[in-house]
Amino acid sequence: MTTSGFTVPADGVLIADGGLATELDARGHDLSDDLWSARLLAEAPDEIVAVHESFFRAGAQFATTASYQASFEGFARQGIDRAQAERLMRSSIELAASARDAAAPSGWVAASVGPYGAMLAHGEEYVGRYGLTVAELTDWHRPRLEVLLAAAPDVLALETIPDSDEAQAVVGLVHEYQAPAWLSYTIDGDRTRAGQPLDEAFAVAAGVPEIVAVGVNCCAPADVLGAVTTAHRVTGKPVIVYPNSGEVWDGENRVWIGNPGLDTAQAASWVAAGARIVGGCCRVRPADIAAMATTIGTTIGDFPSA
Repeated sequence: MTTSGFTVPADGVLIADGGLATELDARGHDLSDDLWSARLLAEAPDEIVAVHESFFRAGAQFATTASYQASFEGFARQGIDRAQAERLMRSSIELAASARDAAAPSGWVAASVGPYGAMLAHGEEYVGRYGLTVAELTDWHRPRLEVLLAAAPDVLALETIPDSDEAQAVVGLVHEYQAPAWLSYTIDGDRTRAGQPLDEAFAVAAGVPEIVAVGVNCCAPADVLGAVTTAHRVTGKPVIVYPNSGEVWDGENRVWIGNPGLDTAQAASWVAAGARIVGGCCRVRPADIAAMATTIGTTIGDFPSA
């Protein structure tokens, strides 16, 4: 069971998308329940397509699917049986592909594989350390990963991973299935959310050929530059970065707090340090991606190749 064989080009920089849920919220959808944007896979699939298209038209080259919070357990809590849950997970890839075909035929579909903490739905992905072993995490991720792979995305986005134990689980699975994937941690400073040094965390992916890029997402923009340097040094792989706007998620009250506004000009320094896929995560909108693409497009000639 494999995906398309996606690889990161040796030269140049690819532009990732931004916050899918942010745009759905801006379009008037209430995402306050535990399924978050995955609820709209059933209730408003056309809206998901529209948001993917908006990011493509802003310059993104990826549609990251609405499967981050999709899990069998999460759907079951909402009365959705296993067969329907599988259909909804597959549809996340079909919707992204539809948007890609309409707006950016040369783009890619990245199937979002969120962490175990996303299923818990109260911000636990910003903590990690769930009390589960690597084997237990592997068993939890496997069924969903198999469903997503069967829908043939171009690449898996193993994203917002808070600790290296969970990284070992998902990296082991993509190696088993020979599926191209990127591994992206959520971090706090120079450590994972669970507190492990980034050297150790990135080393999980260093010798795994299926991991086509490593990096960070869903973190403060100020933490990105150091992570780029560490990821490149430890793994030698292309680096992917897509931070939040600078705001912080309050999981208990389900609100974003802090100062909004990503300085998209920072993307130039990330690329100079070795980033080869650059975008945004929560609270990063199409206009931000367009500005980032412009910054990178006007300066990429000054930067070394990967």
